[in-house]
This record gives sequence, structure tokens and C-alpha cells, in this order.
Amino acid sequence: MIRSLRHNRPLRILLLTNSLILVAGGLLGPIYALYVEEIGGDLLDAGVTGAVFAFAAGITVLIAGHYCDRAKCPAYIIAFGYSVMGVGYLLFLLVDSMISLLAVQVVIGFSEAVYVPSFDALYSRNLDGKKEGRQWGVCEAMYYFSIALGGVVGGFLARQYGFDVLFVIMSLLCFISAAYMYIYAKKTLVQ
Repeated sequence: MIRSLRHNRPLRILLLTNSLILVAGGLLGPIYALYVEEIGGDLLDAGVTGAVFAFAAGITVLIAGHYCDRAKCPAYIIAFGYSVMGVGYLLFLLVDSMISLLAVQVVIGFSEAVYVPSFDALYSRNLDGKKEGRQWGVCEAMYYFSIALGGVVGGFLARQYGFDVLFVIMSLLCFISAAYMYIYAKKTLVQ
């Protein structure tokens, strides 16, 4: 399966950058409710903030899809989304109430929804026509493997060092992905 990407540098770049983003999100995902509890919330608050994230992402993804079709370089939209996500993860450091957590979830939902249509469009444009199923399979498998890795590492980091260290690492992964995407996108990806 991985062989189907050996000669496809654009897909490798997209998968590498997105896997770092997914690992970043996976670092917090399984322990998010514990974080909400730590700032004074409960399970209902965790559910509501998750819903706010999804609602913000749902609205934004419709708009982002429209602009993606008009963009000269959708890879720059991806880099922008990754960067905003990095900022969103840093904003967790300032959360001290449920209201501020809701605002951070809106930022993160927005950032994810901004990059996803462009990512999907570029991934599709860079597929090898004879290996589309395999190459989408690699993308989907990478999603699950990244989340799994993030979950284990995130639990360890939060237990050993606390949530603040976790948020900084999450943010750094996003900024690294954004920089890599920005630098290599125009040269490598079929726009």
C-alpha cells in the first residue's frame, strides 16, 4: 500500500503535514474531558464545547469549499489553516473559564474547516489515476494511526508534564506543518 506513494512526492507532503496535525489533535482528544474538568467544567461542558467546535467547523467548511475552488494556490489555504490551528492550541494556555474554552473551540473548528476542503482537493488532484483507492486508503489509515499515536503520547505527556506542555507541543506540530506546506507547496503540488 505504501508503495503506491513511493513516486508521488505531492501525496507524501500532504500526508506528512496532515499527520502532524492529526497527531496534535490526537494528543488532547482522549483526555479532553479531563482537561475540561481541570478548568472547572463537567461532562456536559465537554459535550457542549465539542458541539461548538463541530458547529463552527460545519459552517466554515461550506464557505472554505467555495473559496478553495477559486484559489490559485490551495496549499496556501492549508498552510493558513494549520497556522491558525497552532494559534488555537496556544490559546488553550489562556483558558480559565468555559466561555474562553468555547472561544478557543471556535478558533480550532474554524482552522480545521478552512484547510480540509483544500487538502481534499489537492490530494485528489495529485492522485495516480490507477491507484486512487490505494492512495485514499493510505490517507484514511494515516488518519487513524496518527490519532492512535497522539492519544497514547498525549496521555503520557499530560500525566508527566501537565496540559500546558501538551498545548505547546500541539501548537509546534501545527506550525511545523504550516511552514513545510508553505515552503514546498507551490513547487511540488499540482494546483
